[in-house]
Amino acid sequence: MEKVKVLLVEDDPNLGSLLKEYLEAKGYSTVLAVNGKQGYDVFSKDKFNICILDVMMPIKDGFTLAKEIRAIDNNVPIVFLTAKSMKEDALEGFTAGADDYITKPFSMEELLLRIKAILRRTENKTSIHSEQTEFQIGNYKFDYKHQTLEIKGVQQKLTTKEADLLKLLCLNANEILDRNFALKSIWHDDNYFSGRSMDVYIAKLRKYLKEDSSVELINVHGKGFKLLIGK
Repeated sequence: MEKVKVLLVEDDPNLGSLLKEYLEAKGYSTVLAVNGKQGYDVFSKDKFNICILDVMMPIKDGFTLAKEIRAIDNNVPIVFLTAKSMKEDALEGFTAGADDYITKPFSMEELLLRIKAILRRTENKTSIHSEQTEFQIGNYKFDYKHQTLEIKGVQQKLTTKEADLLKLLCLNANEILDRNFALKSIWHDDNYFSGRSMDVYIAKLRKYLKEDSSVELINVHGKGFKLLIGK
């Protein structure tokens, strides 16, 4: 099995070396860069499964680096490490494209658990950014680009979020679509209110799909949702 590749960008030489050594010991192939510029140079030349970025760094800070990484790869998970705990800084981090945010000091075990959770969410999941735009859902025709769902000549116009959610379900048809992954992909947040909003959209999609008995949208308790087609 291929090792998970981690880009670690940390300007504190002691913490950087310690984290690299710990992650390597846990089976992660880890490349350490000591500033934002070096981090960008490394990322632009290689493929990584996850990036761990310090926020306060010389030459180029973590927020700037994250935006540059997002310009190259919009899907790679990013975790920020920072001594700051201000709400505004956390918000800026998520605006820059963070998947998680961990405040120093932290335990190595906590960081490892965060990394594992993020990789679980993204592993084997097809991104909403997939180029496929047309789907056959039983007797339904779903056109993502035009946001329409059609059966027997009757067309239902979908909202953007309905179309995004249905696309993710189609890309993961007959498999579990992880709840947190869907929230992060579409709502960019997995808080309580976003979760309630998604439940409303799931109920709407279920209603739209009721004309074909071979299609079923089910809840998988504690995990997410599954779009069953012809099963």
